[in-house]
Amino acid sequence: MTASPEPTLNIGQRLKAVRVSQQMSQRELARKSGVTNGMISQIEGNSTSPSVSSLKRILDAIPMSMSEFFSGESAGAKQVFFRASELRELNPNAFIARNSGDVSNLSLRQVGNGRDSAIQMLYERYPPGSSTGAALYSHNGEEAGIVVAGSIEVTVGDQTALLGPGDAYLFASRTPHRFHNTGDAECVVISACTPPSF
Repeated sequence: MTASPEPTLNIGQRLKAVRVSQQMSQRELARKSGVTNGMISQIEGNSTSPSVSSLKRILDAIPMSMSEFFSGESAGAKQVFFRASELRELNPNAFIARNSGDVSNLSLRQVGNGRDSAIQMLYERYPPGSSTGAALYSHNGEEAGIVVAGSIEVTVGDQTALLGPGDAYLFASRTPHRFHNTGDAECVVISACTPPSF
């Protein structure tokens, strides 16, 4: 059985549809999320793509998780097995990278639809120099992960550590955090968040 290709998401169109469904103006969403009105306008016009942390702040103001934002509608029986091609990309920059041929952005690929589960599993790839954004971000729940390959600098609150293969982390996601690959090789992390709030 061949997996169908992952549909390309128009992030600007999706953000606008969500904002309008919540009866919010661009200005109101900008004020609630702490970003500029111009940034909301540029994202909705597809002239810029937000960092993971910026999109998370915008969605928190709605409120909506990253998983919900990137999810399709739930349908029928719950899927049990997922091929690599069926994992759902959650990084807004990866959509632009895939369309432009640039593969330098990080990849956050989710197993299944986060709305249908009590846990959210991610397969994360961080090319050298990539990060979740300059700003630390937070969300409800707890998260844990294990570094499979490469190394990653993880900042949680006022603590920072460089983690390598076999190293792990576990923290309350409400604590502001950030991931940054400061090394020369790609880093791969398998992570989980419960409840699905990222």
